Amino acid sequence: MSNIIEQVRHELINNSDATTKESGKRFFKEEVRQYGVKTGVVSKISKEAFKSIEKLPKQEIIELCEELWSSGIMEESFVACNWSYAIKKQYTEEDLLVFERWVNEYVTNWASCDTLCNHTIGTFLEMYPLSIEQLKDWTKSQNRWVRRAAAVSLIVPAKKGLFKKDIFEIADSLLLDTDDLVQKGYGWLLKSLCTKYEDDVYQYVLSKRDIMPRTALRYAIEKMPKPMKQEAMIREKKTNR
Repeated sequence: MSNIIEQVRHELINNSDATTKESGKRFFKEEVRQYGVKTGVVSKISKEAFKSIEKLPKQEIIELCEELWSSGIMEESFVACNWSYAIKKQYTEEDLLVFERWVNEYVTNWASCDTLCNHTIGTFLEMYPLSIEQLKDWTKSQNRWVRRAAAVSLIVPAKKGLFKKDIFEIADSLLLDTDDLVQKGYGWLLKSLCTKYEDDVYQYVLSKRDIMPRTALRYAIEKMPKPMKQEAMIREKKTNR
């Protein structure tokens, strides 16, 4: 099995370039280990490599993903995300514990977080909607990436109009989070819910606008009509008594 990992790493190194690596740094505040391979190229490499492992037992594929995650290199995490998503038809309820551990132990940047959450975890939640109760517990984590994951795992379901009540509960739990990447995460989630429930999101934002961090608020209202945006941005003036 290790041969396929070596093959993937060889392909990633061969397709890396200094310009891509340097330009990629500006998207992250934290230090990110990367080869410098364009995302589209990483996807092609991962899909081609998956052909040689797709008939392996699910657990062996999960172990390969684990090996890629453990390297701490961003492009390898993307390959792991692509492979874990490729076996979505085999997901069982217990897999959420594996995915949570990946976020908790291996995720070190928003790109790896969102790639795993948008596809693998988001699809899992649509398959096993009762697991959303476990997702809500993630909002209490000390790990910023687990808290962000609690929101961004529901981006795709939100666009479909799923889990509206739960999304507002998660937004409530993360409302006063001081981490800007968590704020952006739940703001993005609310924006995604606007696809089907714009007025509900608008009313929610109006009810929270005096305490919601500006970063989250701006993300949430980004796609709303201008008059709604302007109204949402008005904060009540505090008077001293």
